[in-house]
Amino acid sequence: MLNTFKALARRGWKTTLLPVDQSGVLDANRLSDAIADDTALVSVMHANNEIGTIQPIAELAAIAHAHGALMHTDAVQSAGKIPVDVRALGVDLLSLSAHKFNGPKGAGALWVKRGTRMQPILTGGKHERSRRAGTENVPAIVGLGVAAGEARTKMAGEAVRVGALRDRLEAGILRAVSGTAVNGARDARVPNTSNISFDRVEAESLLIALDLDGIAVSTGSACSSGTLEPSHVLRAMGLAARRTQNSLRFSLGMFSTEAEVDRVIEVLPRLVEKLRGLTRNTVSA
Repeated sequence: MLNTFKALARRGWKTTLLPVDQSGVLDANRLSDAIADDTALVSVMHANNEIGTIQPIAELAAIAHAHGALMHTDAVQSAGKIPVDVRALGVDLLSLSAHKFNGPKGAGALWVKRGTRMQPILTGGKHERSRRAGTENVPAIVGLGVAAGEARTKMAGEAVRVGALRDRLEAGILRAVSGTAVNGARDARVPNTSNISFDRVEAESLLIALDLDGIAVSTGSACSSGTLEPSHVLRAMGLAARRTQNSLRFSLGMFSTEAEVDRVIEVLPRLVEKLRGLTRNTVSA
């Protein structure tokens, strides 16, 4: 969304980037103060991909519509994990991706409210109701539909189970490792994501150490893997520069188990202590 935002600005569109609070939530009053009668579109992520925070989309959509603007939400991180009802959210456009609920990679969907006028990005044939030219990837589309059906059937139970695993992971890490804190809201968030900061440890070093122990985590979103830049999400929340560089994202899913969570809790204290020891030795030297 940020890159699209920047691309539109380069093309001459007037754009406004709104700040969030320390938990990563956009205050509706911020939108009320910034929106104008010539605003064409408001776009806000439903759930954040790094900290899991859920935004008040319905409230934001009401403000957008009151000023004649369309409302889009990126529901890639929420679809399949929590109930997503386009009518309850009040949006005009909603995007999602199949791989986030165990569907095929490369398949996604854009829900468009009836009556919303769209200009095609790709022109040519009249595929997808003239909205996007190009032969459809039918197997991937079918896979998306099947995965969505499975996710909807299992969602309630999985949300409780995965949320309990996340809480077990967070409680275990905060108890076993000193100088740790959970980033973002602890209540209104998707059940599968946890972002934790580790004082006096470089996140990249801890990530590598965990990887060598067979544990996969990330320092930010999958889209930004490979970069050493501090998380723009944590920076936007106003966290100290050091904390934006010592935080890891833990993601859980339908295949995650209690045994895996307990192994992370068992392994982490040793690795963190080792890395902190190396830091102390380096400073002393």
